[in-house]
Amino acid sequence: MAEKISEEIKKKMGKLVKELNYHNYRYYVLDSPVISDEEYDKLYRHLKELEDKYNYILPDSPTQRIGAPPLEKFEKVKHTEPMLSLDNAFSHDEVKEFDRRIKRLLDTEGEIEYTVEPKYDGLAIELTYRGGFLFRASTRGDGYEGEDVTQNIKTIKSVPLKIEGGSIPDEIDIRGEVYMDLDEFEKLNRQREKNGEPLFANPRNAAAGSVRQLDPSITISRKLYLACYGIGTVKGMNFRSQSELIKWLKESRFPTPAKVEIAKGINKVIDAIKEFEEKRGDFSFETDGAVVKVDDFGLQQKLGVKTREPRWAIAYKFQAHQGTTRIKEIHGSVGRTGVITPFAVFEPVRIGGVTVSRSTLHNWDEIERKDIRVGDTVVVERAGDVIPHVIMVIKEKRTGKEKKFPIPEKCPVCGSKVAREEGEVAVRCVSLHCPAQVQEKIIHFASRGGMDIEGLGEKNVELLYSRGLIKHFEDIYRLKKEDLLELPRFAEKSAQNLIEAIEKSKHAILAKFLFAIGIQHAGEYAAKLLAKNFKRLEDLYKVTPERIMSIKQMGEKIASSISAFFNDQKNIDVLNSMIKLGLKITNPDFISEKKGEMSLEGLTFVITGTLPKARNEVEDLIEANGGHASSAISASTSYLVVGEEPGSKLDKAKTLGVKTISYDELIKMIEKKTKNPGLFD
Repeated sequence: MAEKISEEIKKKMGKLVKELNYHNYRYYVLDSPVISDEEYDKLYRHLKELEDKYNYILPDSPTQRIGAPPLEKFEKVKHTEPMLSLDNAFSHDEVKEFDRRIKRLLDTEGEIEYTVEPKYDGLAIELTYRGGFLFRASTRGDGYEGEDVTQNIKTIKSVPLKIEGGSIPDEIDIRGEVYMDLDEFEKLNRQREKNGEPLFANPRNAAAGSVRQLDPSITISRKLYLACYGIGTVKGMNFRSQSELIKWLKESRFPTPAKVEIAKGINKVIDAIKEFEEKRGDFSFETDGAVVKVDDFGLQQKLGVKTREPRWAIAYKFQAHQGTTRIKEIHGSVGRTGVITPFAVFEPVRIGGVTVSRSTLHNWDEIERKDIRVGDTVVVERAGDVIPHVIMVIKEKRTGKEKKFPIPEKCPVCGSKVAREEGEVAVRCVSLHCPAQVQEKIIHFASRGGMDIEGLGEKNVELLYSRGLIKHFEDIYRLKKEDLLELPRFAEKSAQNLIEAIEKSKHAILAKFLFAIGIQHAGEYAAKLLAKNFKRLEDLYKVTPERIMSIKQMGEKIASSISAFFNDQKNIDVLNSMIKLGLKITNPDFISEKKGEMSLEGLTFVITGTLPKARNEVEDLIEANGGHASSAISASTSYLVVGEEPGSKLDKAKTLGVKTISYDELIKMIEKKTKNPGLFD
């Protein structure tokens, strides 16, 4: 039973909530934290303990961002004002015509003041605040009715749960775009490829798919961002212009577009558009254009709207990095979980300064939807200037000789039957002995994110597999130097290096090992969660799905897959065999026994330059001893570890007054088991 709460405790909790929300704003919106992750975690834990003790939770508490149960369906939401789409312009002349139309409608010859901002390629969202608190979040839908995605939007740390600042309207609908940046998109697709899951076609699809998850724990596992740029209904407050709105949004701690230019006259607008297009590669997100709006809201009101578009705004579309080519062949590649992914081989074409000769076709639903055939002439685009994909087929150029590429009935590698689970787009080879799967699993096991066995890449795995030396990743630990010396490409030195790398990998961290063995649907994040909740590998043997699902952010699909893996006796036999072959697994991530006695606890480290050991090894060492390894230096960084040929981080450390240490001094710090060694004072 909860204890009775006093006004003093309520004030204390309110202060904690305000402080934590401020630090969230500094970290996720300004990218300029002023406390360490460890300090933040302590404040968060303290708030959570008080909430549990008194059963009292403030509506803007950061603890309310996670932990919502999965939904059965999304409820429909009607927008009080329609969320309109924008008319497009594809040339500077069309932008000038837009300006002439505005002047004609307003009956003026004077220069109009506009705002120009990048066009985000994401999912349009409306955030409704009542009394300053987030009441509901909904998708655009058809513009008039969307879906309630409040629980998922709350997981995005840059979304304010409460409006801060002096001026707070009684009610306001804030419009914006949820998006995934390019680095995060590539990381997610690499992970999905490793897990044998279908790839997202572009960051927009990834963002939309992440927001429209019935289970919020999946949304929170993907790093999403928000940019706010407009409003719908407002009660209890007035805004005079778009630029005034953007200023208020910033003051109220909402994330706003990366750049907003105020341009008087259409020539200045075109200058801003040109600058955005030239620098589009500098943005961290995918943008395909610039949005031009009449700044004055009074003028916007006079101009009004057409059926589905406002007359006072237009979207200028950048010239896409596209090329036209012909598909020579379509093939299927097999991943480590058996998923067969179709890909096209093109006649080479230059797109945006890069020669492209192949691209993924994602899945057979995509091939069917676009009606892609061997021999087709197609338009290929490098989305985000990185990933090539087929935009459309030019059907007018068909000769009648083009051939459809049907869903395969057999695996293209081993010839075994394929299966397609109900409700999934993925086609999968069901053979446990498919060479492509086995080799991919071994490559994944030895990868840097896994056991980090240097020298055991794709070509050497293929060679060792073809010679019958490794048929499963446990065979790696049976390899002998003399086995390697009999193979091409292996001399005395290279053979010795690989054997040493294999020996080194026998000293493994549980989280990395769990990721390395490639359990379906369980990526790095899930592996880390398992390591935090299970002290030893053996503790996972015969684990039930219910036990896995008791871990926050572990959904039914992942739990079922993990339980199935650890209840398969053959898998357990393989794991035990590896332990007998010398594998030693430690678990520094286990949460219940390490706090308070670790030498680097509460300290944040950043690394610059070349160190005696690989950077990821040093970061693992820091984490294993209670510290936090960060990639970005800030005022809250405890120490900068400096190696040979340091980069700009050293200059920034000097500017911020961050202490610098060498790799040897870091090791001494760990060995002394003290947080404040005199040598660094």
